[in-house]
Amino acid sequence: MKALVIAPQPFFSPRGTPFSIYYRTLVTAEQGVEIDLLTYGEGQDINIPGVRILRIPHFAFLGNVKIGPSILKLFLDTLLLVRTVTLLIRNRYNFVHAHEEAVFFCGLMKSLFRFKLVYDMHSSLPQQLTNFNFTTSKIIISLFKKLEDSCLHKSDVVITICPALADYVYELIGKNEKHFLVENSIFEDVNLANPEMTQSGEGTAESSMVNIPKNRPLIVYTGTLEEYQGIDILLQAFKLLPSKHANVVLLIVGGSADQVDLYRNMAGDLGLLDRCVFTGRGPQTEAKKFNALADVIVSPRSAGTNTPLKLYEQLASGIPLVATRIYSHTQVLTDEVAFLADPRAQEFAEALSSALSDKDLVLAKTTCARELYERNYSRAAYENKVRRMLEFLS
Repeated sequence: MKALVIAPQPFFSPRGTPFSIYYRTLVTAEQGVEIDLLTYGEGQDINIPGVRILRIPHFAFLGNVKIGPSILKLFLDTLLLVRTVTLLIRNRYNFVHAHEEAVFFCGLMKSLFRFKLVYDMHSSLPQQLTNFNFTTSKIIISLFKKLEDSCLHKSDVVITICPALADYVYELIGKNEKHFLVENSIFEDVNLANPEMTQSGEGTAESSMVNIPKNRPLIVYTGTLEEYQGIDILLQAFKLLPSKHANVVLLIVGGSADQVDLYRNMAGDLGLLDRCVFTGRGPQTEAKKFNALADVIVSPRSAGTNTPLKLYEQLASGIPLVATRIYSHTQVLTDEVAFLADPRAQEFAEALSSALSDKDLVLAKTTCARELYERNYSRAAYENKVRRMLEFLS
């Protein structure tokens, strides 16, 4: 079986976080599928046995590709379309695996080139237009909505990555057997072709030289510092911790320079600078190392529906997790596996205090968390989901 995978991402670049594309491609190739992977020019080369990585030109002078819709992505996707046509003319593929917006032009070519189409849906594209403030035009949003609905119906397989997105698809195509929920739940190291090369723009001097106080309990947050991540709730909750936790240190990993300055100033206003450490943005490998040092890991997100990718690794870590009780979290987390709290400072502080001091409860929750991960989200579970999808296709 031969497939064309189209990934409109800087592949592979941890800043662009296309981990789901990497793992999906890796496991699919392990099932014996020969893959051509077409992607942007930006990113590092990686080694995936059975996969040939093809790139459009990298226009470095145009800047880095950012997450979400943009004029730059529209330009690059046009080049992806042209290259896709040439590949389809020269090769016979059993199926085309289109990630995100690539499904729009693949859907148009499906009947002409007679391939089966897999739509790997990481989000609702019409919703992205408003979530990332790309446009407020009702005409454009309506056009994207019609295109997305059409692609959902004409695709031979639809993959969603979390229950919230799966529910959205169910509303449009019903409980269709072609729909597979395959969570982005594995987190193996990426096999870079040139691991000795530094990843330009991925790290900062500050993150590599951060000084973490030793022999003190450590609360760790890793991720972006966008407003919806609830860093303000986390800082306020940290301020409210009982005096018995006065020696605890809060480490916040990630964020642009402007975002770090914003929250460092907030920490200063709360009188927390002597107990808060900010690293700034760094590579994914660095975030993993910081998480491994944690006594408690936190996810204080205040809004959103898609499951954060990091939750699965946190479930498997054996470290207690404190998270907000919002649907973004609770579609995976329960009170049995995590310390859940409403997204308010006082409630989050109480959950933090329990995670820091109640050793029996910590053991019970982390044990259940590991069992949940192994049962539903482990490498074996992930492989089984991909295998069932491929069997359905063939």
